Amino acid sequence: MTEYPSIAAVDLGSNSFHLLIAREVDGRFQILHKEKQRVYLAAGLDDDFYLSSEAIERALHALKQFATTLKSFSHSHVQVVATYTLRNSKNIQHFLHKAQQCFPFKINVISGQEEARLIYQGVANYIHNEHNRLVIDIGGGSSELIIGRHFNHLLLTSRNMGCVNMTQQFFSGGKLTEKRFNKALIKAEQDLEVITASYLNKGWETCLGTSGTIKTLSAINHAYFNESHLTLKSLTHIKTLIFEQQQLQLLVLKGLPIERRNSIVGGLIVLIAIFKQLNIHSLEYCDFALREGLMHEAHQRKEFDIRARTINTLCEHYTVDTAHSDNICQTLRQFFAATERSWQLNSCDLQILCWAAQLHEVGLTINSSGLHKHSAYIIMHSQLPGFTQEQQLLLSTLIRFYRKKIKPTDIHALFTEQPKNFAKLLTLLRLAIICNQKRQYQQTGKIELQAQEDTLSIKLDADWANKHSILFADLQQEQRYLTPLNINLALI
Repeated sequence: MTEYPSIAAVDLGSNSFHLLIAREVDGRFQILHKEKQRVYLAAGLDDDFYLSSEAIERALHALKQFATTLKSFSHSHVQVVATYTLRNSKNIQHFLHKAQQCFPFKINVISGQEEARLIYQGVANYIHNEHNRLVIDIGGGSSELIIGRHFNHLLLTSRNMGCVNMTQQFFSGGKLTEKRFNKALIKAEQDLEVITASYLNKGWETCLGTSGTIKTLSAINHAYFNESHLTLKSLTHIKTLIFEQQQLQLLVLKGLPIERRNSIVGGLIVLIAIFKQLNIHSLEYCDFALREGLMHEAHQRKEFDIRARTINTLCEHYTVDTAHSDNICQTLRQFFAATERSWQLNSCDLQILCWAAQLHEVGLTINSSGLHKHSAYIIMHSQLPGFTQEQQLLLSTLIRFYRKKIKPTDIHALFTEQPKNFAKLLTLLRLAIICNQKRQYQQTGKIELQAQEDTLSIKLDADWANKHSILFADLQQEQRYLTPLNINLALI
């Protein structure tokens, strides 16, 4: 009998946490189970971007519920992403530490660009068009706008305005006035101004809206005006219905769930601003978004990892010397095999090391002087589809310190919490690059590595070492460079 293992996607959003479980059968996903927990994270984010203890407790309660549902799942079949509120929270590490105690699965904090990309993939895998389409998603803290065709995004952006933070900023007392509405609308349009020209130039034929805010506005539109598509006219009518009641806390509308009463005005303002700035004529609600995109990405990663395409695209863009980086990767695989068990490394560690090797010279397009700093800056500030914020930071930091002196204070300044095995990974990367710095592949089979706790022993064939005296001198210098990492490099 054919087995169809289940895959779970968890979306830790600013308003709600969502869990979706499905299985892939003959190229299609069958939805087996859905859970939704209201956590109102964005409402618990103060002006200094610290999550309140109450908001954290609500989130942990939801994660405990999800953990119970996912008890029988292997970690490889559960994908978890956190969006706007958690990626902007200054006490994110405190939250993640507490979450780890009750939720055993890895929480990946993703950028706004990555969120937008996954939203588009969620739509693209279910709705097919032959032309450009505009996809809009209004969340609790941010709004994503994507133009794409088939499975490829052409433009994507994430703006830091959502239904919760817009409502809190302009209607904190709950009173609905025309003056406040107009002030909020101008602010929203200002936030969109920077993307307007490029989006209008790219163009689209259909417009789709996803997630809770647009779903609610569509429900209100259908309940009162029997229309399935949202237009600027229908949004204006919905505004009139809302403002007739004057107080957010008293809002009662057909199609408006009680839990969205305190945030719907902010979402309405954002959508009207988008309609006006982009001259949208009509929008249709779509029931697929981030979770579905995450689900498909998790399934497709078995055959194709989009991160590999991201790395290859960067290498092509910055005309990387691929023969040189391939040699470094070959050396890394040899060194990794010798240290994997003793240093408790895994295949993901090797993957990140090889990516760092492929990208460590992208900064040559700026200047060879300070190359490691230029390369690290490019990687940290580029859009890297498929990468989480944590992975992007790790990749950038490995590249930042692949050569010259290492200052622990600089590393600590980059990491709130230094990743496990970072010092060991950096050591292997530095050694592999040193062994290939002449850009002519050297037979590193003459170099034997043995790892034990914080000591790395390098055994060199005597004749080979004599013929490579400069390399031997470089390794002696590396002994001093690695001291701040608390790695003892022994040359035998």
